[in-house]
Amino acid sequence: MIMLAVAFLLSMILCLLFGVPYIDFLKKKMIGQYVKDCAPEAHAQKQGTPTTGGVFIILAIIIASIVTLLLAQRASTEALIVLITLVFYTFAGFQDDYLKIKGKANDGLSAKGKLLRQIAIALLPTMYVMMTYSQGTHLTVCSYVINLKWLYPLFAIFVITGASNAYNLTDGLDGLAASTGVFAFAGASVIALFSGHVEVAIIAATVAGALFGFLRYNKPKAQVFMGDTGSLAIGGLLGTLAVIGKFEFLLIFLGGIFVLETLSVIIQVASFKTTGKRVFKMSPIHHHFELCGWSEKKIVAVFALVSALFAVIALALFYLTGRGII
Repeated sequence: MIMLAVAFLLSMILCLLFGVPYIDFLKKKMIGQYVKDCAPEAHAQKQGTPTTGGVFIILAIIIASIVTLLLAQRASTEALIVLITLVFYTFAGFQDDYLKIKGKANDGLSAKGKLLRQIAIALLPTMYVMMTYSQGTHLTVCSYVINLKWLYPLFAIFVITGASNAYNLTDGLDGLAASTGVFAFAGASVIALFSGHVEVAIIAATVAGALFGFLRYNKPKAQVFMGDTGSLAIGGLLGTLAVIGKFEFLLIFLGGIFVLETLSVIIQVASFKTTGKRVFKMSPIHHHFELCGWSEKKIVAVFALVSALFAVIALALFYLTGRGII
C-alpha cells in the first residue's frame, strides 16, 4: 500500500509541474479546442481553450510508473506491455487531436479509422494475456469462472476498445473525465493489489494521481482539455488494466459512469432511428442534465460522487467474492 501512495503522489506532483509550461506553450502556439456546432450553447465560450493536455498527463503517468516500479522492484514484462499499450493509444489520440487542430474543426480521424487503431492496439495486451497466463481465456463473474476459449480475444478487444471510447465520450465537461477517472483507477488499483497484480496496481495508482493533479487545470472553468490524446489513452489503459489484472467483470462497476454515458448514446440513437423520438434532450447523458439547467460544477460533482459509489460497489463485490459469499 505504501508504494501505491508513492505512485499516486509522485504522479500527481509531476502532472502539476508539467502542466504550467505545457499550457503556456499551447497558449503561445494558439493550439485550442474547436467546439461542435451541435454542442450546447454554453460550450461556445470553450472555443480556443488549449487542448492535448493528455500529453503531460501521460508523461506523468509513465515517469511515475517507471520510478515506482523500480523502487518496488516490480519492473516486469507485464508492466512493460501496459505502458507500451498506453503509448500507442496516446499516439492514436494525438493524431486525432492534431487533425482537428490542423483542420481548424472538430473533425479528426474518421470513426472507422479511430476504431481500427484502437482494435489493433488492443491486440497487444490481449495476446500477452492469452500466451502468458495459464487461465488467460477465463472470465471470473463473482464466484463463477467461465472459460471463453476462442471467444476471449474478441471479448478482451471489446473490453479495451469499449473502455477507450466510453471514457472518450465522458470527456465532455470541465473536470468530468478526470474526477470520475480518479475513483475508477483508485478502485482498480486496490483490486489489482489484492489480486496479486502489483504492477497493475502501481500503474493504476499513478493514473489516479495524475488525474487528480490534472483537475487543478481542468476543473471548471478549464485552463486546458486533455483532448483525445488523454481520453482515448486513459480509457484504453483502464480496459487494458482490467484485462491484464483479470478483473474484466468488475470493470462494469469501476467504470460505471462511463458505461452509463455510453448506454445513453446507444439508447438515444436506437430510439431516434426506430421511433423518431429522443429519450434524452442530448446525449451523452451529461449534456442532458446540462440542458435541464444543471450547472457544470453540479454535474461534475454528482457524477464524481456516483463514480465513487460505483468504485465502492466494485470493491465490495471483490471482497465478497474472495470470501466466497457470492
